[in-house]
Amino acid sequence: MKKFILILVALLIIISPSTFSYAEGEIGTTEQVQSELVKAKILNVEQLENDPDNPIFTKLMMVKVEILNGEYKGEQFEIPHNLTGSYGYDIDVEPGDKVLVTVEKIEDGSVEVYISEHLRDTYVYIVAAIFVALILIIGRVKGLKTIITLILTILLVLKGLLPGLLAGYNPILLTIGIALIITVVTILTVSGMNRKSYAAIIGVLGGVFVAGLIAYVIGSKVKLTGLSSEEAVMLMYIPQGIKFDFKGLLFAGIIMGALGAVMDVGMSISSSMEEIRNADPTMSTKTLIMSGMNVGKDIMGTMANTLILAYTGSSIPLLLLFTAYEEDFTKIINLDIIATEIIRAFAGSIGLILCIPVTALVAGVLMGKHETAEENITDMDKI
Repeated sequence: MKKFILILVALLIIISPSTFSYAEGEIGTTEQVQSELVKAKILNVEQLENDPDNPIFTKLMMVKVEILNGEYKGEQFEIPHNLTGSYGYDIDVEPGDKVLVTVEKIEDGSVEVYISEHLRDTYVYIVAAIFVALILIIGRVKGLKTIITLILTILLVLKGLLPGLLAGYNPILLTIGIALIITVVTILTVSGMNRKSYAAIIGVLGGVFVAGLIAYVIGSKVKLTGLSSEEAVMLMYIPQGIKFDFKGLLFAGIIMGALGAVMDVGMSISSSMEEIRNADPTMSTKTLIMSGMNVGKDIMGTMANTLILAYTGSSIPLLLLFTAYEEDFTKIINLDIIATEIIRAFAGSIGLILCIPVTALVAGVLMGKHETAEENITDMDKI
């Protein structure tokens, strides 16, 4: 227990406010303008008459805001705020709302303020706090270990994967390395160093490797570009001027997307087989493996649907567009964006399915009849 507390303290030290802070200070400086992104509260909203000579704006407002932090904390500004009628881009505000505003300090001493976004972080933190509290209440010591591994996973992605990709490292190799670290550390931390964990690690890595391999081979054959999303296209114009391997980024994303589900399946099967083995220490290795396969078959039916539905859910607006315009199915399935999502979903599902026999076989061999009940109890005490 002491070593996990030490790990948690180390992680809290690493995660200083600068690690996850957004730009509350100066975010961009030129010779003429200094910009600062700060929090503000809407004090009053006055509706103005529309300008017939400017039909772009459907709603004109004069908004009074109070700055809540930064250099101008406590000061109030009245600023014009216009809406275009585009629900996806307009920021409609009411008195009492909290928002992010950009304060621009001009070289001549004047200040310009405009609303940049709704302030949502408070509710995000509330949901996160509920999540952490439930894990600790229900999981207790294992819940604490789960939080530690979650923090480590976030750190590896934010401080390892993303900077490595921006530095130009091979996205597939880098993602495989990060996935390996996440898998090993997560499973060993949550379940301890025992046969159950070793079997789960081997099964998970086997499933994720197969998912990545299938995505790479099939994706190359069907000539996926990796540029099916707006975000990927925008990467071509980032200020760092990096020439990304967009196909590699696509396959790396498939690997990371499949990792969570495959890890769940591998750990579930391995844990179930350990419980079966403890209940009947005389069970033969073959019978134990078949029991693990039966557990895996039940998991497979729901987890495969989970991946498919997750990817389908994220694409509902796009699918509705195709349905509304009655596009031909042959055209739809051959589109880069649709083919990408299909291969992403099925590659992950195939990796998940193949994780089942690999985990069952390895767990059956490691937990064979040579393991005594006393050894099982010792392993469980280590958790």
